[in-house]
Amino acid sequence: MTAEPDAVRPRLRPGVAVTPLREGLHLRGRESSVTLEGSRALPALWQVLAARLGPQAEAADAAVEATVEPRVAAALATVTARLREHGLLVDHPDGVRLPPWPGAVADDPGGAEAALAAARPVVAAADPDGPSARAMARALARGGTAAPAVVAEPGLPAGRVVATADGPAGTELAVAVQCGADGGFVTEPADPARARTDAAALAARLEPAPVADPPPVLLALLAAAGAQRLLCAVAGLPDPGEPADDPRLLDGRPTVLIADAAPPHAEHHPWAAGPGAVAAPPGSLAEALRRVNALGDPRLGVLDAPSAGDLPQLPVALVSCATPAGPLAAGAVRTDLARLAAACRSAELHLAAVGGGAVPVVGVDPDHALGLALRRAVLARAVRGDRPLPDDRAARGDRTVPESAWREHPQAGHWYGVLARRLGRAPEPTIRQLSGESVYLAQVEEGRAVEATPADAVAHAALAALTRLMARGAGLAAVHHTVLSGAAAPLAAAGRTPAAWTDLGWADRWLADIADREADLHAALVRITGLRTARWRPATPEARPFADALDGCGFTALTAEGGRP
Repeated sequence: MTAEPDAVRPRLRPGVAVTPLREGLHLRGRESSVTLEGSRALPALWQVLAARLGPQAEAADAAVEATVEPRVAAALATVTARLREHGLLVDHPDGVRLPPWPGAVADDPGGAEAALAAARPVVAAADPDGPSARAMARALARGGTAAPAVVAEPGLPAGRVVATADGPAGTELAVAVQCGADGGFVTEPADPARARTDAAALAARLEPAPVADPPPVLLALLAAAGAQRLLCAVAGLPDPGEPADDPRLLDGRPTVLIADAAPPHAEHHPWAAGPGAVAAPPGSLAEALRRVNALGDPRLGVLDAPSAGDLPQLPVALVSCATPAGPLAAGAVRTDLARLAAACRSAELHLAAVGGGAVPVVGVDPDHALGLALRRAVLARAVRGDRPLPDDRAARGDRTVPESAWREHPQAGHWYGVLARRLGRAPEPTIRQLSGESVYLAQVEEGRAVEATPADAVAHAALAALTRLMARGAGLAAVHHTVLSGAAAPLAAAGRTPAAWTDLGWADRWLADIADREADLHAALVRITGLRTARWRPATPEARPFADALDGCGFTALTAEGGRP
């Protein structure tokens, strides 16, 4: 008994390749692969299964199915399930051709093919007979659409084309492609107006070389990439620039394919300052560093990416980056935390360079930014010699804290000892408790810190002094220095549970301990300083790209109301 013409059964996706092994099979498709091992019968079993799943197979006859031994039927079902798990199968009606390209990736190849056939693409260019327009039209037609219309749009720059097509639910989608002598780019699929705006902004940023005769390989690469992005959007397929498979890219931020001619190369880049909604703050240190990478992207970022380079990572992890105000050095107990501290401080120095009002304090999230601002407010008061704001606690005054309050703490003792060995002498730290609060200001050589316990303050102050000492020893003529503070501890501890056998001598345990005190420290610091903060907003056009990038990465910029913290 044969199946009805519209019966649906699993088919092997087009393009899946199979390699028999001694005791198994290796199958690989466009987006995934799987190796099945453990039985010499698998290659033979595949011959039976391939006949059922191949493009020419008909639905199985019930009488034939009845003759299959139960063990063979079970094995066939097991292999079929594994193929489905890895996306190598697709359900498709019998008697209908499985389209090659959508069939290789789409959940519903027939629906995707119908969407492509109805797309009615249009390619616009200043010269509709130019190489860029012709290459884009060919690429779209090869992707399964009707022959594109090619129209003249005199306002477009030479080498740029805008391809539009009808998308789902009556929408119109577009990509812009720029091809120059040395490279080019492809915008993210969007509405036609945004595609044109994005292309203009990217051209101003990337400054492609004037168009001459574009290299044929570059022309074909960009046209194919532009057609792929547009047709994937039309057919409801994942965009090639989706961040799911590339940790460098960001959810909610546009991705731009950037190509170079020599050697021919193309990859997607995150555009942190591109259009999009304000992002939620990162929920973990790993996610924050992913956004730091986007802020420092070498092609579309707004900052120089903090890097360890050849700098020493022991006893303090050092990173550096360029800023408009000169080289910046940052130090921390780990390189990832040093990179985070450097990125936030670098953003502040960039905002100071573009002007437009009070320079903000930049943090990964509102709590981080507030913690930094409050600590700086106390340190600024200490430098000026200001007394705390009057209240009942201020009447108690400050008091000096003895060495016994911090000397036995593993972290404070360690960093103080490392600094002493580097200096060749014992530093003379000073520690004060401020206004009777659980707030302690420590100074160790050039390093100063404000934290919730004497030990935390001494450890961070010694880290700050070591950062300067090591940067000088490494030949880094840094104009600015920044270090890890307890403000970053909640983010560093988020989602991480220190091992039960660790103590405060381990960085993870110490950071989690600091994080538990951070909220109470904020409240005490507000009582001492009276600091009030507001969200920073750009006051000059030059500051807008930085503001967009920080918003797009979920970072927070705060200013003190009525003055600089």
